[in-house]
Amino acid sequence: MKPTEELKEEHKVILRMLKILERAAQDLEEGKKVPAEIFKKAVDFIRNFADRCHHGKEENTLFPMMEKYGIPREGGPLGVMLYEHTLGRNFVKGMAEADEKYEKGDKSSIEDLIKNARGYAGLLAPHIFKEDNILYPMADRNIPEKEQKVLEEKFEKVEKEVMGEGKHHEYLHLIEELEKRLGLA
Repeated sequence: MKPTEELKEEHKVILRMLKILERAAQDLEEGKKVPAEIFKKAVDFIRNFADRCHHGKEENTLFPMMEKYGIPREGGPLGVMLYEHTLGRNFVKGMAEADEKYEKGDKSSIEDLIKNARGYAGLLAPHIFKEDNILYPMADRNIPEKEQKVLEEKFEKVEKEVMGEGKHHEYLHLIEELEKRLGLA
């Protein structure tokens, strides 16, 4: 499996979390009680699985390798992806802050919680589409086979050292649990 294929598989899991966020935000907007724990778990997933692991692989290994083989960061697709990663982190920070207040019973935080959950989901879905259909094919075309192997090894290292053994599996279970709780499964 090419390194970009691994990233696409991770995207499928992240897209499932986006559906969870969208449903939780919709339920809140409709006045339904949504446990703060759902958003707390979503933030944990995003910060660790989506950001530290997935974006870590992109930002620390794939993107520099793409630059090495002629794809520019400044004024190019890599710069756009990095900018969107930053925007996503801002939405997650806002969601975490609003959820903290929501958990303490502050109803005024609901609007911020909805705005940040929807903002993140609305940003990331098209971001993933661009990576899967534009950026990753560029990487596959431009990065030589021997360097693809180097990327694979670096991705494995991220899995072991950054995520830890079994964490991927734990996050898949979390997704399944949240999908069931919100009636998505």
